[in-house]
Amino acid sequence: MSACIENIEAFQIEDSRKRPALRVVVRAGGGEGSFDVPSGASTGSREARELRDPDGGLTKAMRCITEEIAPALFGRDAEKQRLIDETLLALDGTPLKERMGGNSLIGVSVAVARAAASARGVPLSTHLRELADIPRSRHAPHLFVNLINGGKHAEGGSSIQEHQIVTLDEDPRVAFATAERVERALHELLTEEGRPFTMGDEGGVVFPVTDASTAFEVLFRAVQKAGAEKEVVLGSDMAASSFFGNGTYTLCGSSYDTAQLSEQYHQLIQRYPLTFIEDPFDENDVPAFAAFQAAHPGVVVIGDDLTTTTASAITEAGTKGAIQAVIIKPNQVGTLSETLAAMQAARVEGVHCIMSHRSGETMDAFIADMAYAYGTLGLKAGAPSARERAVKYQRLIELYGNH
Repeated sequence: MSACIENIEAFQIEDSRKRPALRVVVRAGGGEGSFDVPSGASTGSREARELRDPDGGLTKAMRCITEEIAPALFGRDAEKQRLIDETLLALDGTPLKERMGGNSLIGVSVAVARAAASARGVPLSTHLRELADIPRSRHAPHLFVNLINGGKHAEGGSSIQEHQIVTLDEDPRVAFATAERVERALHELLTEEGRPFTMGDEGGVVFPVTDASTAFEVLFRAVQKAGAEKEVVLGSDMAASSFFGNGTYTLCGSSYDTAQLSEQYHQLIQRYPLTFIEDPFDENDVPAFAAFQAAHPGVVVIGDDLTTTTASAITEAGTKGAIQAVIIKPNQVGTLSETLAAMQAARVEGVHCIMSHRSGETMDAFIADMAYAYGTLGLKAGAPSARERAVKYQRLIELYGNH
């Protein structure tokens, strides 16, 4: 029995940065689903564009949903996700979703999936698994926890966007407790050392640094203070495109060419248990990614701005040995079907997937359902003390406990 779409509504809410965010609600076959769309500050040049008003509002996006998308999808079967998403892409008609906005499209796409699961009376994770066959990397994902913010997520901090701990325990409940313990130790350490700090977009601390190693040194000492050396390793999102220009990387006040920057990373790897490195070079420099990955096989190089949740870019990076893992952000590409295609492309190349939040987040925990349904390598959702981040980890814990 089909779950025909009966109604689609759009609302404006606030994200974690107090900026307008889009909520889409779909009713189909007696079921209902919604999605609160996040927004990124650090975005790749090939990422789906948001549709916003000149003042940052979402009147245009909501009008697109209610006046164009809703009439086109009325009466369609919500269980036919691929056909729904093909209709959305045809309505927009642009490569980067510039006409209707990636925020509008992903809002409707995910809300449809939730409505279909609701109409069927099955858990969302069950419905998702039936939409795509994606080989699992783990039973439950590692937690990628950003405890020190920088780059475009914070003013006055490191050029490096994220300094993370990556939990190793299989049980996300234990892993989350470890993350909380390290976060408390970090706050205590900064206070004891008289380092004033503020909070960044993703709930992590922000403080001045003198060079690229400063924040890693502080984070590692916090791990030691918490007694968690055997429970976590370190990770980072360098977001190198954000400090690249005119052929030069300007990292924490110093300038580097590609070879020199590679050496800086090598030194960090030698000094700390830095095991995961995201976007170490500019988004257009696939050869640099590949050379670094080949030189450091024990380090998981991750693509984000390099790959922007796009199947073709992931295939290219995987084929060339540029990455071992890829960041998956549904709003980065525009529809759920495209997101699933990107994940499938990654696994064909032997590349792992890491489900990721955005800097402007909502209380929606959809990415946790995605991470659990497909057994991704990781779930990256920010610092435990930020409620819009913690809700993702708590949802993962709930799913793990129920199965």
